[in-house]
Amino acid sequence: MNATEQEEREYLEEIKEKLTLAIRRVDEAVKQFSDELRQKKQYIHEHQSGMDDADMVAAGQSINRMAFTGEAAVSRKRKLLKLGQSPYFGRLDFTTPDGATTPVYIGVYSFLDERQRQNLIYDWRAPISSLFYDYELGEAAYTTPSGVIPGRIDLKRQYRIRDGRLEFLLDSGVNIHDDVLQRELAKSSDDKMKNIVATIQRDQNAVIRNEDASVMVIQGVAGSGKTSIALHRIAFLLYRFRETIAAKDILIISPNKVFADYISNVLPELGEEHIPELGMEELAADLLGSQYQFQTFFEQVSALLDHHDAAFIERIRFKSTFEFLSQLNQYLLHVENNYFSLSELRVGRTVVPGAFIQQKFKAYHRVPLLKRFGQVAGDVRAYVRDKVDRKLTGPEKATIGEGIPRMFRFNNVLDFYRDFYRWIGRPELLKFDHQRPLEYADVFALIYLRLRLEGIEAYDRVKHLLVDEMQDYTPVQYAVLSRLFYCRKTILGDVSQTVNPYSASSAETIERVFPQADIVKLYRSYRSTVEITAFAQRITPNPDILPLERHGPEPVVAHYAGPAEELAAIQALIADFKRSGNHSLGIICKTQRQAEQACQALQAPGVHLLTAESTVFKEGVIVTTAHLAKGLEFDAVIVPFASARTYKTEVDRSMLYVACTRAMHQLTLTYSGELTGFLSA
Repeated sequence: MNATEQEEREYLEEIKEKLTLAIRRVDEAVKQFSDELRQKKQYIHEHQSGMDDADMVAAGQSINRMAFTGEAAVSRKRKLLKLGQSPYFGRLDFTTPDGATTPVYIGVYSFLDERQRQNLIYDWRAPISSLFYDYELGEAAYTTPSGVIPGRIDLKRQYRIRDGRLEFLLDSGVNIHDDVLQRELAKSSDDKMKNIVATIQRDQNAVIRNEDASVMVIQGVAGSGKTSIALHRIAFLLYRFRETIAAKDILIISPNKVFADYISNVLPELGEEHIPELGMEELAADLLGSQYQFQTFFEQVSALLDHHDAAFIERIRFKSTFEFLSQLNQYLLHVENNYFSLSELRVGRTVVPGAFIQQKFKAYHRVPLLKRFGQVAGDVRAYVRDKVDRKLTGPEKATIGEGIPRMFRFNNVLDFYRDFYRWIGRPELLKFDHQRPLEYADVFALIYLRLRLEGIEAYDRVKHLLVDEMQDYTPVQYAVLSRLFYCRKTILGDVSQTVNPYSASSAETIERVFPQADIVKLYRSYRSTVEITAFAQRITPNPDILPLERHGPEPVVAHYAGPAEELAAIQALIADFKRSGNHSLGIICKTQRQAEQACQALQAPGVHLLTAESTVFKEGVIVTTAHLAKGLEFDAVIVPFASARTYKTEVDRSMLYVACTRAMHQLTLTYSGELTGFLSA
């Protein structure tokens, strides 16, 4: 062991001792709080009869304050215990222009030696920690709220500390040394996404620490870590603006419950509370209420995979364009100008002129159309009251209340939506009756009309919105989000990973909805080996993708005489996996029906089926569809039934690409009959 390593091991022991002392002090404080709380409650119980309301309120506030302080102490203890396992992952020695050199140790949380008032470990989000991610040795600077601090980095070192033991250290002049990255990426995947604080790259750091963008759009290739980066960005913003924003003020719109479970660990690992999340369908159900049954996105994609219906595809394609949104806006303008057939209103002997009603209707142009009737009726009542110089009778009020909406062509959002298709001369594009659910492509168009015609309460409590899988949402869905959430937004996804190419949005489409957006493109892929990335390129070529130089076995494409032989081979692959020491194997099928049949046929212990209703992502062997596997990653992936009969349409190509890009280390495709044309070349 050299002198440097010896020094570092001694310093680590010193830090662990200080952490142990700090934990002991927190324990004493928690005990003191609980004793005081018990005494306070006992005092109130004994003196209740002699206390007035003010005394009771003061006592209640005092108890709440103690409980809150106790909770904060428990949270602090949790962080200290986590630091005890792995106190820091990086160090840099920073020399300021006055010649003072400070060793800066960087960890997941900060740790202050309260006796000496000295920072021993800096939180990875602290301004000074950005030096570790952004610079190599030499001249460097970091920005603080009070200005830029220039200086020089004389040493940069990385560590892996597990269970309080130093496993290795590296001096690195290069930005986040490839060795550390390679070791982290070569590890097995398990049932939760991990934090990446030890391996954040410079381009990722710029996205994470961006404080200015009101809308940030991250287009990242498969395996570029975009979801992880977005979650670290949220953790950074919660740290940077902790006075004004808390975890409960953020909302994540996630593609499904399994994905939400998979990412649920990242923010708690970074010391932040769990963040509320919502699926697009839950949002739709919330906005439409219970009056409409509607198809889910999963059901839409399943219908496309099960049979090729040209009219259905045409309806989806049309409603996923920017032109569709523009036509809806033009229609609303047309309605405003032409659907109010004005006439005078007779109330008893008083005649209210049509011009007066029109003037009032126009005066409320900022109010949603169908909400104006009540306000115009109020003005008409006042007009009549002035004319007759008395209070109005019930029947007179009813004449006004019923007469004004009657002048308008429709007063129901669904009637307007039907009329829109007549107005554009394409009534065949709406397939809806009360016997069948609303098609998914109509759900957000109807919500958009409702927003514009009736108004819907905005989600004012949300201060930051995170939207994942951006490519699966259409311009009309983004128009709804932009009117519901006035807050900052982080929107991320990959155009190559759409599960429905007929309704995919590119970063440029989203930019048209949010012209103020900062668009960031991430081309480096960290998930898969070079061999797996090159294989996936045969399905959907992306000349911009830059795989990290990590090698593994070539993907295997294996032909079998028939489905029975194919399933027997998959059973043998499952047995190999269980002996391999890897944690996760994904068997990724095209459709839910295929996944269910495969799971039933395999019937091996520890094989789990993921469905649209699943809420938990487990380790082990998972049988699922490409649609549900999006965003997840596995040590090894098997794509069964990769024949020309299974994968033939553009939707199928997307599914095959998503399935193959889930694999970190090993990829196997099996088929019987003829191989899919997407691979035969």
